[in-house]
Amino acid sequence: MMSDLYDLVVIGAGSGGVRAARMAAATGARVAVVEDLYLGGTCVNVGCVPKKLFVYASEYAGHTGEAAGFGVNLARESFSWPTLVENKTKEINRLNGIYNNLLEGSGVEVIRAHGKVVSADCVEAGGRLLKTQRILIATGGWPYMPDLPGIEHAIDSNDVFSLETFPKRILVVGGGYIAVEFAGIFNGLGAETSLLYRGEQILRGFDNEIRSHAAAEIVKSGVDLRTNTDIVSIEREADGELVAHLNNGEAIHCDAVMYATGRKPRTEGLGLEAIGVETAGNGSIVADERFSTNIPGIYALGDVIGTPALTPVALQQGMVFVNQQFGDDTRSMNYDLIPTAVFCQPNIGTVGLTEEQAAERHAGDIDIYTSEFRALKHTLSGSPERTLMKMVVRRSDDRVIGAHMVGPDAGEIIQGIAVAMTAGATKAHFDQTLGIHPTAAEEFVTMRTLTRSI
Repeated sequence: MMSDLYDLVVIGAGSGGVRAARMAAATGARVAVVEDLYLGGTCVNVGCVPKKLFVYASEYAGHTGEAAGFGVNLARESFSWPTLVENKTKEINRLNGIYNNLLEGSGVEVIRAHGKVVSADCVEAGGRLLKTQRILIATGGWPYMPDLPGIEHAIDSNDVFSLETFPKRILVVGGGYIAVEFAGIFNGLGAETSLLYRGEQILRGFDNEIRSHAAAEIVKSGVDLRTNTDIVSIEREADGELVAHLNNGEAIHCDAVMYATGRKPRTEGLGLEAIGVETAGNGSIVADERFSTNIPGIYALGDVIGTPALTPVALQQGMVFVNQQFGDDTRSMNYDLIPTAVFCQPNIGTVGLTEEQAAERHAGDIDIYTSEFRALKHTLSGSPERTLMKMVVRRSDDRVIGAHMVGPDAGEIIQGIAVAMTAGATKAHFDQTLGIHPTAAEEFVTMRTLTRSI
Protein backbone atom coordinates (compact mmCIF):
# COMPACT_ATOMS: atom_id res chain seq x y z
CA MET A 1 0.00 0.00 0.00
CA MET A 2 1.09 3.55 -0.75
CA SER A 3 1.20 6.04 2.09
CA ASP A 4 0.48 9.77 1.61
CA LEU A 5 0.48 12.72 3.99
CA TYR A 6 -2.44 15.15 4.07
CA ASP A 7 -3.57 18.02 6.24
CA LEU A 8 -7.18 16.84 5.92
CA VAL A 9 -8.90 13.73 4.61
CA VAL A 10 -12.67 14.02 4.25
CA ILE A 11 -14.79 10.88 4.05
CA GLY A 12 -17.98 11.80 2.24
CA ALA A 13 -18.51 14.19 -0.68
CA GLY A 14 -21.86 15.62 0.31
CA SER A 15 -22.66 19.26 0.93
CA GLY A 16 -20.67 19.61 4.16
CA GLY A 17 -17.72 17.47 3.08
CA VAL A 18 -17.29 19.18 -0.27
CA ARG A 19 -17.53 22.66 1.24
CA ALA A 20 -15.01 21.82 3.97
CA ALA A 21 -12.61 20.26 1.48
CA ARG A 22 -12.76 23.19 -0.95
CA MET A 23 -12.39 25.86 1.72
CA ALA A 24 -9.51 24.00 3.41
CA ALA A 25 -7.69 23.58 0.11
CA ALA A 26 -8.09 27.31 -0.53
CA THR A 27 -5.95 27.97 2.56
CA GLY A 28 -3.12 25.95 1.06
CA ALA A 29 -3.85 22.73 2.93
CA ARG A 30 -3.35 19.40 1.21
CA VAL A 31 -6.80 17.80 1.09
CA ALA A 32 -8.32 14.57 -0.17
CA VAL A 33 -11.99 13.61 -0.40
CA VAL A 34 -12.96 9.95 -0.33
CA GLU A 35 -16.35 8.98 -1.79
CA ASP A 36 -17.67 5.62 -2.97
CA LEU A 37 -21.16 6.66 -4.06
CA TYR A 38 -21.82 10.00 -5.74
CA LEU A 39 -20.56 13.57 -5.54
CA GLY A 40 -22.90 16.09 -3.96
CA GLY A 41 -24.41 13.72 -1.42
CA THR A 42 -28.08 13.26 -0.65
CA CYS A 43 -29.16 16.79 -1.59
CA VAL A 44 -27.88 16.75 -5.15
CA ASN A 45 -28.57 13.12 -5.99
CA VAL A 46 -31.55 11.80 -4.03
CA GLY A 47 -32.75 14.77 -2.01
CA CYS A 48 -33.39 18.49 -2.32
CA VAL A 49 -32.57 19.01 -5.99
CA PRO A 50 -34.37 16.12 -7.72
CA LYS A 51 -37.23 16.39 -5.23
CA LYS A 52 -37.77 20.07 -6.06
CA LEU A 53 -37.72 19.21 -9.78
CA PHE A 54 -40.44 16.63 -9.12
CA VAL A 55 -42.40 19.21 -7.12
CA TYR A 56 -42.31 21.60 -10.07
CA ALA A 57 -43.59 18.83 -12.34
CA SER A 58 -46.41 18.00 -9.95
CA GLU A 59 -47.66 21.59 -9.82
CA TYR A 60 -48.36 21.99 -13.53
CA ALA A 61 -51.64 20.07 -13.46
CA GLY A 62 -52.97 22.34 -10.74
CA HIS A 63 -51.92 25.45 -12.62
CA THR A 64 -53.62 24.12 -15.75
CA GLY A 65 -56.86 23.49 -13.91
CA GLU A 66 -56.83 26.95 -12.34
CA ALA A 67 -56.23 28.69 -15.67
CA ALA A 68 -59.84 28.25 -16.79
CA GLY A 69 -61.02 30.87 -14.29
CA PHE A 70 -58.81 33.38 -16.07
CA GLY A 71 -60.24 32.50 -19.47
CA VAL A 72 -57.25 30.39 -20.48
CA ASN A 73 -57.85 26.88 -21.80
CA LEU A 74 -54.86 24.60 -21.14
CA ALA A 75 -56.13 21.06 -21.52
CA ARG A 76 -53.72 18.56 -19.99
CA GLU A 77 -52.77 16.21 -22.80
CA SER A 78 -50.48 13.68 -21.14
CA PHE A 79 -47.75 13.07 -18.59
CA SER A 80 -44.59 11.05 -19.26
CA TRP A 81 -42.91 9.74 -16.12
CA PRO A 82 -39.90 8.36 -18.08
CA THR A 83 -39.28 11.81 -19.57
CA LEU A 84 -39.32 13.43 -16.13
CA VAL A 85 -36.96 10.80 -14.69
CA GLU A 86 -34.61 11.00 -17.69
CA ASN A 87 -34.39 14.79 -17.64
CA LYS A 88 -33.90 14.77 -13.86
CA THR A 89 -31.03 12.29 -14.27
CA LYS A 90 -29.38 14.45 -16.92
CA GLU A 91 -29.45 17.43 -14.56
CA ILE A 92 -28.05 15.41 -11.66
CA ASN A 93 -25.24 14.09 -13.86
CA ARG A 94 -24.45 17.68 -14.87
CA LEU A 95 -24.29 18.72 -11.21
CA ASN A 96 -22.05 15.76 -10.38
CA GLY A 97 -19.62 16.98 -13.02
CA ILE A 98 -19.71 20.49 -11.57
CA TYR A 99 -18.94 19.17 -8.09
CA ASN A 100 -16.01 17.18 -9.44
CA ASN A 101 -14.66 20.24 -11.23
CA LEU A 102 -15.11 22.41 -8.15
CA LEU A 103 -13.12 19.99 -6.03
CA GLU A 104 -10.33 19.36 -8.49
CA GLY A 105 -10.21 23.03 -9.45
CA SER A 106 -9.62 23.86 -5.79
CA GLY A 107 -6.71 21.45 -5.61
CA VAL A 108 -8.61 18.73 -3.75
CA GLU A 109 -7.71 15.14 -4.62
CA VAL A 110 -10.88 13.13 -5.29
CA ILE A 111 -10.57 9.44 -4.46
CA ARG A 112 -13.50 7.36 -5.70
CA ALA A 113 -13.34 4.50 -3.22
CA HIS A 114 -14.71 3.34 0.12
CA GLY A 115 -13.01 5.07 3.03
CA LYS A 116 -12.25 3.34 6.30
CA VAL A 117 -10.69 4.91 9.36
CA VAL A 118 -7.67 2.80 10.36
CA SER A 119 -6.42 5.03 13.16
CA ALA A 120 -6.71 8.63 14.36
CA ASP A 121 -4.34 9.73 11.61
CA CYS A 122 -4.90 7.23 8.81
CA VAL A 123 -7.65 6.40 6.29
CA GLU A 124 -7.63 3.39 4.00
CA ALA A 125 -9.14 4.03 0.56
CA GLY A 126 -8.77 2.20 -2.72
CA GLY A 127 -5.75 0.21 -1.63
CA ARG A 128 -3.97 3.30 -0.28
CA LEU A 129 -3.18 4.46 3.23
CA LEU A 130 -3.79 8.17 3.58
CA LYS A 131 -1.81 9.59 6.50
CA THR A 132 -3.35 12.82 7.68
CA GLN A 133 -3.37 15.31 10.51
CA ARG A 134 -7.17 15.45 10.53
CA ILE A 135 -9.99 13.12 9.49
CA LEU A 136 -13.40 14.61 8.82
CA ILE A 137 -16.38 12.26 8.62
CA ALA A 138 -19.22 13.72 6.57
CA THR A 139 -21.02 10.65 5.27
CA GLY A 140 -24.55 11.92 5.83
CA GLY A 141 -27.64 9.79 6.34
CA TRP A 142 -29.57 6.97 4.71
CA PRO A 143 -33.30 6.18 4.62
CA TYR A 144 -34.59 3.99 7.43
CA MET A 145 -37.02 1.16 6.69
CA PRO A 146 -38.85 -0.69 9.49
CA ASP A 147 -38.60 -4.45 9.83
CA LEU A 148 -42.02 -5.86 8.97
CA PRO A 149 -43.34 -8.71 6.81
CA GLY A 150 -43.14 -7.78 3.13
CA ILE A 151 -40.97 -4.69 3.58
CA GLU A 152 -38.89 -5.91 0.62
CA HIS A 153 -41.79 -4.89 -1.62
CA ALA A 154 -41.59 -1.24 -0.50
CA ILE A 155 -39.36 1.57 -1.77
CA ASP A 156 -37.66 4.41 0.08
CA SER A 157 -36.95 8.04 -0.75
CA ASN A 158 -33.79 7.07 -2.64
CA ASP A 159 -35.52 4.48 -4.81
CA VAL A 160 -38.33 6.80 -5.82
CA PHE A 161 -36.12 8.83 -8.17
CA SER A 162 -35.38 5.84 -10.38
CA LEU A 163 -38.80 4.15 -10.50
CA GLU A 164 -39.29 2.73 -13.98
CA THR A 165 -43.09 2.87 -13.91
CA PHE A 166 -45.29 5.60 -12.50
CA PRO A 167 -47.62 4.12 -9.86
CA LYS A 168 -51.29 4.87 -10.42
CA ARG A 169 -51.96 4.16 -6.72
CA ILE A 170 -49.37 4.77 -4.01
CA LEU A 171 -49.17 4.68 -0.23
CA VAL A 172 -46.65 7.03 1.34
CA VAL A 173 -45.78 6.11 4.92
CA GLY A 174 -44.47 8.75 7.32
CA GLY A 175 -45.36 12.10 8.80
CA GLY A 176 -42.20 14.13 8.28
CA TYR A 177 -41.44 16.61 5.54
CA ILE A 178 -40.13 13.99 3.08
CA ALA A 179 -43.31 11.93 3.31
CA VAL A 180 -45.54 14.99 3.06
CA GLU A 181 -43.66 16.34 0.05
CA PHE A 182 -43.80 13.08 -1.88
CA ALA A 183 -47.49 12.63 -1.14
CA GLY A 184 -47.99 16.02 -2.80
CA ILE A 185 -45.74 15.09 -5.71
CA PHE A 186 -47.56 11.86 -6.56
CA ASN A 187 -50.96 13.41 -5.99
CA GLY A 188 -50.10 16.32 -8.25
CA LEU A 189 -48.84 14.00 -10.97
CA GLY A 190 -52.13 12.14 -10.99
CA ALA A 191 -51.62 9.14 -8.72
CA GLU A 192 -54.26 8.07 -6.23
CA THR A 193 -52.28 8.92 -3.12
CA SER A 194 -52.67 7.95 0.53
CA LEU A 195 -50.43 9.34 3.28
CA LEU A 196 -50.28 7.15 6.37
CA TYR A 197 -48.86 8.37 9.66
CA ARG A 198 -48.87 6.50 12.94
CA GLY A 199 -49.04 9.69 15.05
CA GLU A 200 -51.82 12.15 15.83
CA GLN A 201 -50.75 14.81 13.32
CA ILE A 202 -48.18 15.12 10.54
CA LEU A 203 -45.07 17.32 10.68
CA ARG A 204 -44.13 16.78 14.30
CA GLY A 205 -41.84 19.54 15.54
CA PHE A 206 -43.48 22.27 13.48
CA ASP A 207 -45.84 24.86 14.96
CA ASN A 208 -49.12 23.11 15.83
CA GLU A 209 -51.33 25.69 14.15
CA ILE A 210 -49.21 25.44 11.00
CA ARG A 211 -49.39 21.62 11.11
CA SER A 212 -53.17 21.63 11.36
CA HIS A 213 -53.63 24.18 8.60
CA ALA A 214 -51.21 22.36 6.29
CA ALA A 215 -52.93 19.03 6.92
CA ALA A 216 -56.31 20.50 6.02
CA GLU A 217 -54.94 22.01 2.80
CA ILE A 218 -53.21 18.74 1.87
CA VAL A 219 -56.52 16.91 2.23
CA LYS A 220 -58.22 19.58 0.08
CA SER A 221 -55.65 18.91 -2.64
CA GLY A 222 -56.81 15.30 -2.89
CA VAL A 223 -54.40 13.36 -0.68
CA ASP A 224 -56.02 10.66 1.46
CA LEU A 225 -54.42 11.53 4.80
CA ARG A 226 -54.78 8.93 7.54
CA THR A 227 -53.29 9.56 10.97
CA ASN A 228 -53.03 7.01 13.78
CA THR A 229 -52.52 4.51 10.96
CA ASP A 230 -49.63 2.20 10.16
CA ILE A 231 -48.83 -0.81 8.00
CA VAL A 232 -48.33 -4.17 9.71
CA SER A 233 -47.50 -6.18 6.58
CA ILE A 234 -47.25 -5.95 2.80
CA GLU A 235 -48.11 -8.66 0.30
CA ARG A 236 -47.51 -8.87 -3.45
CA GLU A 237 -50.29 -10.48 -5.47
CA ALA A 238 -49.67 -12.69 -8.49
CA ASP A 239 -50.49 -9.80 -10.85
CA GLY A 240 -47.91 -7.56 -9.14
CA GLU A 241 -50.43 -5.55 -7.14
CA LEU A 242 -49.47 -4.77 -3.54
CA VAL A 243 -51.76 -5.21 -0.57
CA ALA A 244 -50.92 -3.20 2.56
CA HIS A 245 -52.50 -4.55 5.74
CA LEU A 246 -53.10 -1.79 8.27
CA ASN A 247 -53.16 -1.77 12.06
CA ASN A 248 -56.90 -1.05 12.02
CA GLY A 249 -57.68 -4.24 10.11
CA GLU A 250 -58.13 -2.57 6.73
CA ALA A 251 -56.28 -3.58 3.57
CA ILE A 252 -55.33 -1.14 0.82
CA HIS A 253 -54.53 -2.30 -2.72
CA CYS A 254 -51.91 -0.22 -4.51
CA ASP A 255 -49.06 -0.24 -7.02
CA ALA A 256 -46.32 1.08 -4.72
CA VAL A 257 -45.60 1.62 -1.05
CA MET A 258 -43.04 4.31 -0.25
CA TYR A 259 -41.51 4.64 3.21
CA ALA A 260 -40.27 8.00 4.45
CA THR A 261 -40.04 7.15 8.12
CA GLY A 262 -36.76 8.82 8.93
CA ARG A 263 -33.08 8.58 8.14
CA LYS A 264 -30.17 7.14 10.04
CA PRO A 265 -26.48 8.18 10.06
CA ARG A 266 -24.47 6.43 7.35
CA THR A 267 -21.57 5.11 9.38
CA GLU A 268 -21.49 1.39 8.58
CA GLY A 269 -18.13 0.10 7.47
CA LEU A 270 -16.16 3.19 8.45
CA GLY A 271 -14.19 1.40 11.16
CA LEU A 272 -15.41 3.75 13.89
CA GLU A 273 -16.20 1.06 16.44
CA ALA A 274 -12.76 -0.48 16.16
CA ILE A 275 -11.01 2.74 17.14
CA GLY A 276 -13.59 3.73 19.75
CA VAL A 277 -15.38 6.72 18.22
CA GLU A 278 -18.37 7.47 20.45
CA THR A 279 -21.85 7.29 18.96
CA ALA A 280 -25.29 8.10 20.33
CA GLY A 281 -28.22 5.72 20.69
CA ASN A 282 -29.53 6.60 17.22
CA GLY A 283 -26.14 5.88 15.65
CA SER A 284 -25.08 9.50 15.17
CA ILE A 285 -21.49 10.42 15.93
CA VAL A 286 -21.06 12.42 19.13
CA ALA A 287 -19.25 15.67 18.32
CA ASP A 288 -18.80 18.94 20.22
CA GLU A 289 -19.17 22.53 19.01
CA ARG A 290 -15.80 22.22 17.28
CA PHE A 291 -16.95 19.04 15.52
CA SER A 292 -14.43 17.03 17.54
CA THR A 293 -15.20 13.44 18.41
CA ASN A 294 -13.82 11.75 21.52
CA ILE A 295 -10.81 10.66 19.46
CA PRO A 296 -8.35 13.55 18.93
CA GLY A 297 -7.82 14.25 15.25
CA ILE A 298 -11.16 12.80 14.15
CA TYR A 299 -14.00 15.20 13.40
CA ALA A 300 -17.54 14.91 12.05
CA LEU A 301 -20.22 17.22 10.69
CA GLY A 302 -23.50 17.24 8.78
CA ASP A 303 -26.35 14.77 9.08
CA VAL A 304 -24.05 12.20 10.63
CA ILE A 305 -23.81 14.16 13.93
CA GLY A 306 -27.52 14.63 14.51
CA THR A 307 -27.77 18.39 13.98
CA PRO A 308 -30.67 19.60 11.78
CA ALA A 309 -30.47 17.54 8.59
CA LEU A 310 -30.48 20.45 6.17
CA THR A 311 -28.05 21.24 3.37
CA PRO A 312 -27.45 24.89 4.44
CA VAL A 313 -26.59 23.66 7.96
CA ALA A 314 -23.97 21.24 6.60
CA LEU A 315 -22.55 23.93 4.31
CA GLN A 316 -22.21 26.37 7.20
CA GLN A 317 -20.67 23.69 9.39
CA GLY A 318 -18.09 23.02 6.70
CA MET A 319 -17.07 26.67 6.61
CA VAL A 320 -16.99 26.99 10.40
CA PHE A 321 -14.86 23.84 10.67
CA VAL A 322 -12.31 25.21 8.20
CA ASN A 323 -12.19 28.54 10.01
CA GLN A 324 -11.56 26.76 13.29
CA GLN A 325 -8.89 24.44 11.89
CA PHE A 326 -7.18 26.50 9.19
CA GLY A 327 -8.30 30.09 9.83
CA ASP A 328 -8.40 32.58 12.68
CA ASP A 329 -10.84 30.45 14.74
CA THR A 330 -13.42 33.21 15.16
CA ARG A 331 -16.49 31.34 13.99
CA SER A 332 -18.96 29.00 15.66
CA MET A 333 -22.33 27.54 14.78
CA ASN A 334 -25.62 29.08 15.86
CA TYR A 335 -28.67 26.88 15.41
CA ASP A 336 -31.22 29.35 16.80
CA LEU A 337 -32.58 30.75 13.54
CA ILE A 338 -32.68 28.10 10.82
CA PRO A 339 -35.14 28.93 8.03
CA THR A 340 -36.85 25.82 6.70
CA ALA A 341 -39.23 25.07 3.87
CA VAL A 342 -41.45 22.08 3.24
CA PHE A 343 -42.34 21.81 -0.43
CA CYS A 344 -45.73 20.28 0.10
CA GLN A 345 -48.70 21.83 -1.66
CA PRO A 346 -49.15 24.51 -0.51
CA ASN A 347 -45.62 25.16 0.76
CA ILE A 348 -44.60 25.68 4.37
CA GLY A 349 -41.95 28.19 5.38
CA THR A 350 -40.75 28.66 8.96
CA VAL A 351 -37.99 30.30 10.96
CA GLY A 352 -37.45 30.69 14.70
CA LEU A 353 -39.58 29.42 17.54
CA THR A 354 -42.96 27.76 17.25
CA GLU A 355 -45.79 29.06 19.43
CA GLU A 356 -45.34 26.04 21.69
CA GLN A 357 -41.59 26.57 22.09
CA ALA A 358 -42.08 30.27 22.76
CA ALA A 359 -44.73 29.57 25.40
CA GLU A 360 -42.36 27.18 27.15
CA ARG A 361 -39.33 29.47 27.08
CA HIS A 362 -41.03 32.85 27.56
CA ALA A 363 -44.32 32.08 29.33
CA GLY A 364 -46.49 35.17 29.83
CA ASP A 365 -44.34 37.24 27.48
CA ILE A 366 -45.57 36.18 24.05
CA ASP A 367 -47.90 37.85 21.55
CA ILE A 368 -49.20 35.91 18.55
CA TYR A 369 -50.26 37.58 15.31
CA THR A 370 -51.96 35.60 12.54
CA SER A 371 -53.50 36.21 9.15
CA GLU A 372 -55.53 33.64 7.21
CA PHE A 373 -56.87 34.50 3.79
CA ARG A 374 -57.68 33.30 0.29
CA ALA A 375 -55.01 34.51 -2.11
CA LEU A 376 -56.04 37.02 -4.78
CA LYS A 377 -55.25 34.49 -7.49
CA HIS A 378 -57.81 32.07 -6.17
CA THR A 379 -60.67 34.57 -6.37
CA LEU A 380 -60.66 33.69 -10.08
CA SER A 381 -58.99 30.26 -10.09
CA GLY A 382 -61.77 28.75 -8.00
CA SER A 383 -59.32 26.95 -5.74
CA PRO A 384 -60.41 26.70 -2.09
CA GLU A 385 -56.79 26.91 -0.90
CA ARG A 386 -56.16 29.29 1.99
CA THR A 387 -52.91 30.86 3.16
CA LEU A 388 -51.88 31.16 6.82
CA MET A 389 -49.20 33.51 8.14
CA LYS A 390 -48.08 33.76 11.73
CA MET A 391 -45.67 35.83 13.82
CA VAL A 392 -44.44 35.06 17.32
CA VAL A 393 -43.35 38.19 19.21
CA ARG A 394 -41.63 38.50 22.58
CA ARG A 395 -43.60 41.28 24.22
CA SER A 396 -40.89 42.53 26.62
CA ASP A 397 -38.54 43.65 23.85
CA ASP A 398 -40.89 43.50 20.82
CA ARG A 399 -38.51 41.04 19.15
CA VAL A 400 -39.93 38.79 16.42
CA ILE A 401 -38.74 35.32 17.48
CA GLY A 402 -40.82 33.17 15.14
CA ALA A 403 -42.39 33.46 11.69
CA HIS A 404 -44.39 30.77 9.92
CA MET A 405 -46.35 30.46 6.70
CA VAL A 406 -48.44 27.95 4.77
CA GLY A 407 -49.05 29.08 1.21
CA PRO A 408 -47.54 29.43 -2.27
CA ASP A 409 -43.84 30.41 -2.34
CA ALA A 410 -43.60 30.24 1.46
CA GLY A 411 -39.93 29.28 1.27
CA GLU A 412 -39.11 32.26 -0.92
CA ILE A 413 -40.91 34.65 1.44
CA ILE A 414 -39.54 33.24 4.69
CA GLN A 415 -35.94 33.58 3.47
CA GLY A 416 -36.26 37.35 3.58
CA ILE A 417 -38.00 37.23 6.96
CA ALA A 418 -35.07 35.16 8.26
CA VAL A 419 -32.64 37.92 7.28
CA ALA A 420 -34.68 40.47 9.23
CA MET A 421 -34.93 38.23 12.28
CA THR A 422 -31.20 37.47 12.21
CA ALA A 423 -30.60 41.23 12.22
CA GLY A 424 -32.81 41.52 15.32
CA ALA A 425 -35.98 42.94 13.80
CA THR A 426 -38.79 43.91 16.15
CA LYS A 427 -42.51 43.91 15.45
CA ALA A 428 -42.26 47.69 15.15
CA HIS A 429 -39.72 47.27 12.34
CA PHE A 430 -42.15 45.03 10.47
CA ASP A 431 -44.99 47.49 11.08
CA GLN A 432 -42.88 50.37 9.73
CA THR A 433 -41.97 48.46 6.56
CA LEU A 434 -43.98 49.25 3.43
CA GLY A 435 -45.63 46.29 1.79
CA ILE A 436 -45.56 45.30 -1.87
CA HIS A 437 -49.15 45.33 -3.08
CA PRO A 438 -50.85 43.09 -4.02
CA THR A 439 -48.75 40.22 -2.70
CA ALA A 440 -49.14 37.60 -0.02
CA ALA A 441 -45.79 38.67 1.48
CA GLU A 442 -47.17 42.09 2.46
CA GLU A 443 -49.28 40.39 5.12
CA PHE A 444 -46.14 40.05 7.24
CA VAL A 445 -45.90 43.85 7.48
CA THR A 446 -49.62 44.56 7.88
CA MET A 447 -50.48 42.30 10.85
CA ARG A 448 -51.68 44.90 13.32
CA THR A 449 -54.35 43.03 15.27
CA LEU A 450 -53.16 40.84 18.13
CA THR A 451 -54.58 37.32 17.85
CA ARG A 452 -53.72 36.19 21.39
CA SER A 453 -51.20 36.53 24.19
CA ILE A 454 -49.69 33.55 26.01
